[in-house]
Amino acid sequence: MPAPDTLRIALGITYSGTAYEGWQSQPSGRTIQDQLQCALGQFMAADAPNVLCAGRTDAGVHGLMQVAHFDTPLDRAESSWVRGTNRYLPSDIAVQWARVVPVAFHARASAVARRYSYVVLESPVRPSIDAHRVGWVFKPLDLAAMQAAAAHLVGEHDFSSFRAAQCQALSPVKTLQPIGISRHGAYWRFDFEGTAFLHHMIRNIMGCLLAVGQGTRPPDWLRQVLLARSREMAAPTFAPDGLYFLGPRYDSHWGLPDSAPPFDWLPT
Repeated sequence: MPAPDTLRIALGITYSGTAYEGWQSQPSGRTIQDQLQCALGQFMAADAPNVLCAGRTDAGVHGLMQVAHFDTPLDRAESSWVRGTNRYLPSDIAVQWARVVPVAFHARASAVARRYSYVVLESPVRPSIDAHRVGWVFKPLDLAAMQAAAAHLVGEHDFSSFRAAQCQALSPVKTLQPIGISRHGAYWRFDFEGTAFLHHMIRNIMGCLLAVGQGTRPPDWLRQVLLARSREMAAPTFAPDGLYFLGPRYDSHWGLPDSAPPFDWLPT
């Protein structure tokens, strides 16, 4: 428990993950957590606080509303936490909001769900201007086939077939809401929401959905992959480039923003 005179601060953070080795702190210092903690330490003119997040993202994955919290004895205006921290952050990471929250709040444990989107460019030519911001396929995708395949994943299941070997989750059983799939010109958007996700789970599901969408596998194949509970049965892990963490969901009594700030480029 924090000391009685300690405040708990929650932050909403956006970032481009292209230049970083994911969220989790690494010896290189090239992670979102390392950059954020360093900036907070500079702003506070004190030792960098330990910052805990709602959902750790992989290298190359972007965050539109990562939520993190830390404890501090400093009492400053919420707007000061935003402006002061951003002063010391690199240009591809920004704090969007800050809130003083009860000490019972925990960015990860208090989350009741987590949301992600994956954006894919369907084009005969690889992306250029939006490189690192989208995944890419050069074969046409079949919406109905992908929707039929995705339906097999809805509900509570053992998702071992979509779990990375290095995953540290205590259980592979997760609950997944219906996956939204929509097309916006040359771009496809895949929306995921669940209680929690395994390491590489969404990218492994994407590999399978795109195999179905391109006609190399039938929709019912995804059910076989799921029931096999074996990573060897699934498609290769898809690229991290087009994956966006849209943020966690919290019960309303915490009083935190429920949606990411507008991001006009992301198809809606």
